[in-house]
Amino acid sequence: MARIDKQKAMDVVEFIPMLKLVDDFYGQPFILQDWQYEVLWDVYGTVNEQGYRQYRYAYLEIPKKNGKTTLIGALGVYHLVCDPPQGQIYCCAADKKQAGLVYKAAVAMIDQDEELGKILKVKESTKEIFNLETGTIFTVLSAEAYTKHGINPTVVIFDELHAQPNRELWDVMTFGAGVTRKEPLWWVITTAGDDPDRNSIGWEIHDQAIKLRDGELIDPTWYVKVYGIEEDDDIFDEEVWYRVNPSLGHAIPIEALRSEALAARNSEASEKLFRWLRLNQWVSLKQHSWQPLSLWDSTNGDWDLSELIGKRCYPGLDLGSTTDLTAACYLFPPQDGIDDWRFIFDAWIPDENMKERVRRDKVPYDRWVNQKFLHATPGDVMDYEFVEARLLLVNKQYDIQALGTDPWESRMLTQRLMNEGIEVVEIGQNMKHMSPSMKMIERLMKSGKMTHEKNPLARWCWGNTVIAIDGNENIKPMKNKSHERIDLTVALVNAMATAMLFEEDIESVYDRRGLLSI
Repeated sequence: MARIDKQKAMDVVEFIPMLKLVDDFYGQPFILQDWQYEVLWDVYGTVNEQGYRQYRYAYLEIPKKNGKTTLIGALGVYHLVCDPPQGQIYCCAADKKQAGLVYKAAVAMIDQDEELGKILKVKESTKEIFNLETGTIFTVLSAEAYTKHGINPTVVIFDELHAQPNRELWDVMTFGAGVTRKEPLWWVITTAGDDPDRNSIGWEIHDQAIKLRDGELIDPTWYVKVYGIEEDDDIFDEEVWYRVNPSLGHAIPIEALRSEALAARNSEASEKLFRWLRLNQWVSLKQHSWQPLSLWDSTNGDWDLSELIGKRCYPGLDLGSTTDLTAACYLFPPQDGIDDWRFIFDAWIPDENMKERVRRDKVPYDRWVNQKFLHATPGDVMDYEFVEARLLLVNKQYDIQALGTDPWESRMLTQRLMNEGIEVVEIGQNMKHMSPSMKMIERLMKSGKMTHEKNPLARWCWGNTVIAIDGNENIKPMKNKSHERIDLTVALVNAMATAMLFEEDIESVYDRRGLLSI
């Protein structure tokens, strides 16, 4: 029969408040919130008939920004100090960066306490912390690099289990591990995941935890606490927000969620992010539409192409395969005679390929050619000499500062353009390099600071664009998942990424998104 051992519970709930917080709350005492107190009291205070901790597995699922990483760091320090001699504490994460966050939190707490600094030795080169008196060790492991050698854990903490690329690290750290320990403990502290296929280890353990919570499975060694919305919840009800985010009003300001909720009302992508990251709902986020056609239609420019002659310009180039579209976007920042950001396009398609696509897919490429929104090049493959000739002509019409292109099959063309005096930069086609420019485009268009020519081909590509989103809210277009061609949209993204390298008055997002390959 399980019972509460108050002394065991008090050991942890009294130790953690002696630590100092990190990050935005650096230096402040770690005062446990009610939900943290409850979880720790239950996990550490509930004992079996032998007086040992009943729970070997503690599953805590909670939305981002509720202090998860800080709590993990504090638990690591607690076990380092209070575990019996020769303990082994492991914090497991999907990658080195995530694992490093917990390690840094633990080190920051140790650095703020002179007494802890005397008994705990930090080894930065291996991301390990040693208790000099007991021999207990705390170390971080990532799915990218780990070894089974010498693993006999007393405590294992899985941070963001949903992000694990496979089940290998989970299996290594749970199957047969800790069998010689009297009170081994496995913490799973995670947010909801974005696994659309429901075949990840994160979903497997989440599903098991929910069944344990609801009584469909019975295992008295598991403790389960899940903060998340129910199926019939109103996602815009602030009472729901407070129920799902137990740190709301403490670590999270209510104004932040109100702002994100407003964005969620206006955008499918933002709504799914809001459900996932703020309301802890498992949703399929790996791909969905970027922005609605209504945003495109509302930003048609009321200006003439002649106004752009001689203006400062940043072209973005997207080279399709030899049989698909190639696109160029010409992006003009605000300058003398232009009050807003403006962009126009060129696009090319092999003539014979176009005729087949019109017949097969019922896409009106031929009409767009007649309307001069698309150029048909002779033959059944793309002739990049036509693209080169057009860009050299444009260089005489506009004041090109630099041309941005993806590195794919572009080196020969861009080398010739560079020989003609056009500066070229390469834009990596990944989240790190594309997400900042996409978010800048969103912000400028939604604020009325960016307009474009009326172009039905570009509008079609815009509506086709499907994006991928990661757990840090970075985005990128996905050609292989989009409904149809998105080449003109990608050219626009490349153009903005290029402009962000050179335009000094653009918002400081450039500083946050890292360097581009030049």
